[in-house]
Amino acid sequence: MVFNSLTFVVFFACVLGLHSLPFSWTTKKINLLIASYLFYAAWNPPFVILLWVSTVVDWYAAQGLVKARRERTRHAWMLLSVIANLGMLGYFKYGQFLLDNFTSLMSAIGIAYHPAHYDIVLPVGISFYTFATMSYTLDVYLRRAAPAQNLLDYALFVTFFPHLVAGPIMRPTELVPQFAQPRRATGDQLRFGLALMTLGLFNKVVLADSLLSRVAERVYDSDKIPGALDAWAATLAFSGQIFCDFAGYSTTAIGAALCLGFAMPDNFRFPYAAVGFSDFWRRWHITLSSWLRDYLYIPLGGNRHGARRAYAALMATMLLGGLWHGANWTFVAWGGLHGLYLAVERALRARFANYRPSPLVFVLLGLLTYTLVNVTWVFFRAKTFGKAWVVLRGMAGQNAAAKPILATFSLISVAAVVGGLVLTHWLMRARTLESVVARTPAAAVCVVWALMAFAIIIAQGAGNAFIYFQF
Repeated sequence: MVFNSLTFVVFFACVLGLHSLPFSWTTKKINLLIASYLFYAAWNPPFVILLWVSTVVDWYAAQGLVKARRERTRHAWMLLSVIANLGMLGYFKYGQFLLDNFTSLMSAIGIAYHPAHYDIVLPVGISFYTFATMSYTLDVYLRRAAPAQNLLDYALFVTFFPHLVAGPIMRPTELVPQFAQPRRATGDQLRFGLALMTLGLFNKVVLADSLLSRVAERVYDSDKIPGALDAWAATLAFSGQIFCDFAGYSTTAIGAALCLGFAMPDNFRFPYAAVGFSDFWRRWHITLSSWLRDYLYIPLGGNRHGARRAYAALMATMLLGGLWHGANWTFVAWGGLHGLYLAVERALRARFANYRPSPLVFVLLGLLTYTLVNVTWVFFRAKTFGKAWVVLRGMAGQNAAAKPILATFSLISVAAVVGGLVLTHWLMRARTLESVVARTPAAAVCVVWALMAFAIIIAQGAGNAFIYFQF
């Protein structure tokens, strides 16, 4: 079930209605748990079993960690959780990838190995709920948090449908305590939650799917060789598409949770106004970057063991973060480029620690950041390195034999939409949506809200799945 479908509209109306009835708090939580299982089962019912396995393993692992008297026993419980979660993730997401690479390695050394094709269906959202459940046992193991008081609250944390399949990646300490006391949205929360859902769906249905996706597809999914204008237009279109698609999902998810009385953290803070790459990752997919920092970068040494160790930990974190996004070496290259950017930025900051850029230089640094981020998006969008090189050569003006691919209208629409998106990010760079809405007259907010809702209806989206569902 996807947010941008009539099925979800009916589903959410039923959930909201049940949550508003005078049931006991335990009954309401059971209703939310059942609804979350139904939400997930709409894709492939058997995969609900994987949710049960993750829930049960991590629940009992956390209980074992608390009761264990010896450090060796605690270590064993932690390993059980990590192996179970990463084992399922590895089998379903990386099994065919590993097998293909092993076959290529055997072929390179002269051994003909022809294994049967895996033909594994990737469970939607497995990367997201795996990280969420792992954070539970790891926090208990590291004594950062106490285990949940009851299985119902923990099971609801794992499966809570707004964040289940594409984030934000919730920590138990952020959501489980909210299940302790009855929650129901106030009138203001309900209105703001519905407005956030409308904004999220506008980003997805109107901007990402209707205005930007086809331009990226015309170039990236074609055998034609793009020139500079087409290559840049397609890449800029994808930069807008990936933001509007993923931020649209996160915004809708946060709004849906707020309508039920629950708070979820921001996942995006206008990242295309970032100045520098550390700033970019403080604004893009915030819950993933903080997860990688806390559970990978810091355990690998972080900043505590000198510059070389820090650079190695940084690069390893970004390479694995790239691999988390997809079982393809192009994603690893995407993560590696971001790791390289971050390392260079770190070195420059150390060398010019006292430098304070002028306002003009500050903006130019922001535009440079956005340009280099777009270079990384080529590897994220291209399905092969061959296609990535073709697009990059086009962006550099090196495809002499290229012929026009995109119509003039497509070029103009990309310039308008992406230009407006980047300008909006810069205007909102140091602001929050909540503060802007609070200072805007109610009539103006209602007009903008109505226009977005009208645009969603007119666009008549086909219910395309969100891009991050494949991760």
